[in-house]
Amino acid sequence: MAQQSGGDKITRNIVIGMVVLVISVGIAFSMLGNKSIGGAAIPSSVSKSDGYGIVFNGNLTGKPVVDLWEDFQCPICARFETTNGAYMQTLISEKRAKVVFHLLSFIGPESVLAANAGACAADESKFLQFHTYLYGHQSTTENSGLWSNDGLIKAGTAVGLTSSTFKSCITSAKYGSWVTNVANDGSNKKIDSTPTVFVNGKAIDRNTQYFDPLAFSGAVEGKK
Repeated sequence: MAQQSGGDKITRNIVIGMVVLVISVGIAFSMLGNKSIGGAAIPSSVSKSDGYGIVFNGNLTGKPVVDLWEDFQCPICARFETTNGAYMQTLISEKRAKVVFHLLSFIGPESVLAANAGACAADESKFLQFHTYLYGHQSTTENSGLWSNDGLIKAGTAVGLTSSTFKSCITSAKYGSWVTNVANDGSNKKIDSTPTVFVNGKAIDRNTQYFDPLAFSGAVEGKK
């Protein structure tokens, strides 16, 4: 009986050791997975300090800072764009706010391709036009093949992005590592749905302020 008890103890310790090892490896993998990729190519308009977001009016001071986390395949993001897109562009063009777009890739491979293409468009100063077009022509089915590389090149052509540089940027997945860095930053900040909007670092209420234009502008500009 003593031998059996000792054997059970040894077996139990081995099992505990294996569980601890598996948990430790899992934690290490998770931590490694959420680290940014060093040396990743990033568009000129991107700021690492702003979570690798595409930044407009980065030098403004004393103005609201709006961070928008989105996914080009997200239908609720398309609704947000329809509701607030023109207002966001006015904030940018009239320099009334610093606006940072964080392109996430929750929904799958076409989200990754579209985010990369968005960065390519930013390089040629047509991000906002491309952004509007993608949401305006979003597929009703996720990963349907619409936002393949060819589809994204055609989308670019529709807004005047016809250069060989733009096409090459898409087909080579030039900013693929940047897309991963945005995703990892979002994970580290516990962004778990799109769209998510922060104003001056504080999340606004998606239930009352996302789809009411007056409530949204009030949240951005500090109006009651």
